[in-house]
Amino acid sequence: MGQVIALENISKKYTIQVGGGYDRFGEVVLNAVWNTLALRHKKEEIIWALKDVSFTVDQGEVLGIIGRNGSGKSTLLKILSRITYPTYGTMSLEGRIGSLLEVGTGFHEDLSGRENIFLSGSILGMKKKQIMAKMDAIIDYAEIERFIDTPIKRYSTGMKLRLGFAVAAHLDTDILLMDEVLAVGDAGFQRKCLDSMGDAGKSGRTIMFVSHNLAAVETLCSRVIWIDSGEVKEDGPPAEVIRSYIGIYGRRQVVGNCLDDMDRFKSVGTGEIRYTKIEFFETDGSPKHIIYTGDTLLVRLHFKAIAPVLRPNFQVKICTEMLTCIAIFSTKKAGIDTSMVAIGEGYVDLEIGSLTLVPGNYILDVTIVPHVGDHFELLYALDGGFEFSVETTARFFTGIEEKNTPSSLVFFPSRWKLEGMNLAPGQSA
Repeated sequence: MGQVIALENISKKYTIQVGGGYDRFGEVVLNAVWNTLALRHKKEEIIWALKDVSFTVDQGEVLGIIGRNGSGKSTLLKILSRITYPTYGTMSLEGRIGSLLEVGTGFHEDLSGRENIFLSGSILGMKKKQIMAKMDAIIDYAEIERFIDTPIKRYSTGMKLRLGFAVAAHLDTDILLMDEVLAVGDAGFQRKCLDSMGDAGKSGRTIMFVSHNLAAVETLCSRVIWIDSGEVKEDGPPAEVIRSYIGIYGRRQVVGNCLDDMDRFKSVGTGEIRYTKIEFFETDGSPKHIIYTGDTLLVRLHFKAIAPVLRPNFQVKICTEMLTCIAIFSTKKAGIDTSMVAIGEGYVDLEIGSLTLVPGNYILDVTIVPHVGDHFELLYALDGGFEFSVETTARFFTGIEEKNTPSSLVFFPSRWKLEGMNLAPGQSA
């Protein structure tokens, strides 16, 4: 496969006005006059959004771009889309480019959804007959059939996103540039987007995918580039680059391997004992940054006691985002007597053998209550708990969607057997 994207020393400079203002004499005496004459002194600051970025992409490669907000990821895709141009450096692109950089990018607000599909296809150089052949598939994918002849200025943000992704996924492009396409839309549409990007990559189309969804990047991409402060920090296999990235920035996120400095979060209880940090680990002791359906999970609960505590009962509760309880784990229910906890710091580990939650966001609620007693006295509770996410995995999910099927909360490993069926001649189970 040949090279379809080549960048060499791409840099992008922006000049911004900072502060400025007037000197004291101008402020006091000639403020209005200087405003009128535009003689106000302004300071300029140079911002390099990209600095000497160089890399190549082969045909059929699915390349992920990760980095913090403001690192230069979106600027890079805008340069590749020719929405803006580099200050210096060279680039070459081979083939038709389709991009979905922001919701509604490339759409004309006064045109209908159908007319914008024709407009997008025409820009790509497609003939009317070719666009018509894709029309029904695009409309069906976007799920906006009732509104397809309505001007898109009346569309919701989600509708624009669905139409934009449907156009990018179905029209004849050789290179797809996508920036945070999973940031808007419900869970079902996000899964559809992921499936489509996977199919596009397998079909030989080249994809550049910018996302903060590290699980999606690791699943879809064959290679990942980490951009930091406008420069390429690391370029390599997804798992290695993501591990390096999380090692630097992951602990700043509430959802991730670690929730530390818990004193900054509101809590309730007697104050004798409290949690100080919560960590997720693999069973081998390595940090766990992405949780998949069916994974074994070790939750480490760090605590600090300021007074001796008799037989504290450590509890962990998993709830939906709507706070419906799914599971409760506690040392007491497990038959463990924690005895007397002395003043000082320590931790307890909860190992979940198979976390069979379906992909989605959940709340982890952590408390400490007395092990015995007729009355309930809360020793510690993190107000509201904290959110964590479970990602999909090919081990349990094929990606096939069933329409009109209610969503579930848990997945039970299982299998179907068809030996008892009376099959038609020539068919086999």
